[in-house]
This record gives sequence, C-alpha cells and structure tokens, in this order.
Amino acid sequence: MPNFNGVWSLTTQLQYKSDWPFFLQPTRAIYSGGENASSTLQNVIEFITTTSLGDATDFGDLSTPNRRGAGFSSTTRGVIAGGANTSGSAINEIQFLTIATLGNTSDFGDLSGTRTWVAGLSNSTRGVVGGGNSGINTMEYVTIATESDVTDFGDLTVARYGAGGLASTTRGVFCGGREGSSSKDEMDYITIASAGNATDFGNLSQGKSYIGDACTSNSTRGLIMGGSNSSNAAVDEVEYITVGSTGNVTDFGNLSSGRFALAATTNGDRSISAGGQGDNTSDARNIIEYFTITSTGNATDFGDLSGTKTELSGVSNGHGGL
Repeated sequence: MPNFNGVWSLTTQLQYKSDWPFFLQPTRAIYSGGENASSTLQNVIEFITTTSLGDATDFGDLSTPNRRGAGFSSTTRGVIAGGANTSGSAINEIQFLTIATLGNTSDFGDLSGTRTWVAGLSNSTRGVVGGGNSGINTMEYVTIATESDVTDFGDLTVARYGAGGLASTTRGVFCGGREGSSSKDEMDYITIASAGNATDFGNLSQGKSYIGDACTSNSTRGLIMGGSNSSNAAVDEVEYITVGSTGNVTDFGNLSSGRFALAATTNGDRSISAGGQGDNTSDARNIIEYFTITSTGNATDFGDLSGTKTELSGVSNGHGGL
C-alpha cells in the first residue's frame, strides 16, 4: 500500500483509490428475510444506497429463511441473529454477510438458546442481542469480526420480546417490547464495551411492541419508529431520544401510515424505514421512506422493496455505533 502522507492532487487521489479501503465507499442499507402479505417466509436479501432515492436491489439470500431476527453491523459485516423459521419455531442460528460484497449469508455461530423477536444493537466491534420469546431478559454478545457463539452480557431490567435496539459508539438502548399481553414503555441502556445488567433510561410515550429492527440512530440521536400499542393497533408515531442522556422520548414526526415489524437503518444523516405491516400480516407493505435524523418531521418516500415484507431485519455500514 502506498504512503498516504501529504496533499494529493485529484490524479493522485484516483491512483490511490484502489489501495485505500475506505475511499468513496457508499453507505448501504440491507434488508433481509421477513414474510410477505401471504405469510410466506422470505430468504431474499436486498439493499439500497442510502444517499440515492430508488427501489431496493437484490443482494443475495439468507442461508436460513428467517423472520423476526435481530440485525446489527460493523462497517464491514452485517449480522442477523435468531428469529423464526418456516414453521414459526424460534431458531438459534446467527448468520453474517459482507456489506460491500453481494452474496449469500454464511454461518456465524449460535445464540445460547432459540430466540424470536430478539432485539439487536452494536458499535463497530461488538454486537449485543436482548430479550426474545416470552419471559426472557437475557442479553448476549459477539465480536462481529470473529465467528463464534454468543457470550453472556447481563440482563435487561424487564423480560420482553419484540423490542428495538439502537446505539452510539459507546451506549446501547433497548426500547419497548412486550411481555404476555402487555406492551412495555421501558427503555434500558448499557455500556457496550462493558458486560453488565441494563439500567433504566426512560420511557416511551406509550407501551409499544413488535418494534423489531425499527430503531436507528446517529452518534447522538436515536429514533423509534412505529410499533404496536397495548390495543394491538399499529401506530405511526416516530419518537426520539438523545442517546448520551437518560430521559423520556420526544415527538419527532410520523410514518406515512401506522406500521409495526418494520426495519430501519441509517447513514448518520438519513434514517430509513422499510416494510412492516398494519394491524395484520395481510397488510404487509413494500414502502421505503426516510427522515433527516437531525431535523424533526414526517417521512418522505424513498422507494420500494421488491415485494411486501414484514418482520424483516435491517443492517447498515453507517449507523450511530460506528
């Protein structure tokens, strides 16, 4: 590799392009799995370039078709942990993909047990998953660059499934979820680099569950998009928190329609949501829309997924934990 010292001319920059791994790398948002409006499980992975409006493009396939899994990522790898298989049974598989390279997923390792509706978050090195199923308050982690099984991290403040996760470079926040018939408004936070139990962060405006991968953040602000309330109705609310400060949510704006079980990703400037459903699976959507994360307001249309999808997973190489 050449010496990159000094001030470069445009010609020199172009000469060095192939030798510098981070030069002009686009931020990708990748959406995988889920099920369509006919309740058919999907193995398709598709992606968008977050700075350019348009429809999603085929990326590859999951090695195990999946829905309700947790997505998290580094700058180079996307990871999908747990979820449910064709029969609806919870699984323990963890799969990964290389964000810059189109292709199928590969095996990463296993969770300590089968988990569905599990939440995930990460910084650049460590991914943490929390909750899942009914009665689970466990958090577990992996080092994203190294394929392996999970290691115990600690416990959430309350057991829950269907929560969402977001992160800055140092702090992760788990938002909402459900236990039994009760939707939760609790938010918990952790220090990603230090294993231990979660601490109370604050509260959502109401109990919300089936948030799925619909939480996203830049390095300072986190957004929580949609969800299902205690009356099992899909909501269009988008709320935000300042990740570095504990406290309750503030209103941000609205999705174009009430949805839960959607996936959300970010490039640090745009927060982009994809898919999800209204009050039932037959109302699954293919919509992709975005927000400018630093400015409150309602969603703007971005494009479409290849088909209707709900309970899908999302990862990107530009989120707030990187």
